[in-house]
Amino acid sequence: MIAAIRIRGRVGVPKEIEDTLYLLRLRRKFSCSLYHEDKIVNGMLEKVKAYIAYGKINEETLKVLIEKRGRKKGNRRLDKEEVEKILEEIKKGKKLKELEKEIGIKPFFRLSPPKKGFKKSIKLLWPKGILGNIGDEINNLILRMV
Repeated sequence: MIAAIRIRGRVGVPKEIEDTLYLLRLRRKFSCSLYHEDKIVNGMLEKVKAYIAYGKINEETLKVLIEKRGRKKGNRRLDKEEVEKILEEIKKGKKLKELEKEIGIKPFFRLSPPKKGFKKSIKLLWPKGILGNIGDEINNLILRMV
């Protein structure tokens, strides 16, 4: 499973890139969304890598993300049974978009800016900066932003 976080804002973003970010459900700064690995999704992430950070998310981080930042329609929090059900369904291979129809979870997560700031520059791509495919480092970033 891949997690993507939009790092850069909306100002000065080309229309084509903004449309791709919209399709990825990364419409605001510090919004996060989850995807299963797919050729199409990988191409879209590669196209917008100068505006987002993405990488593989582990199970512990996924559980913390859904517990603390998962919301239903009306901005209501999820209870423990719903969190467990969502985690089981995601492990089976369901997408958040499908779970939105069943449970009512929003297919994106609103995060805060990272505690203690970014460790590296947000203007540069990986390995010098935080943008692009940062691999397992995405887990540390998400835990600081939750």
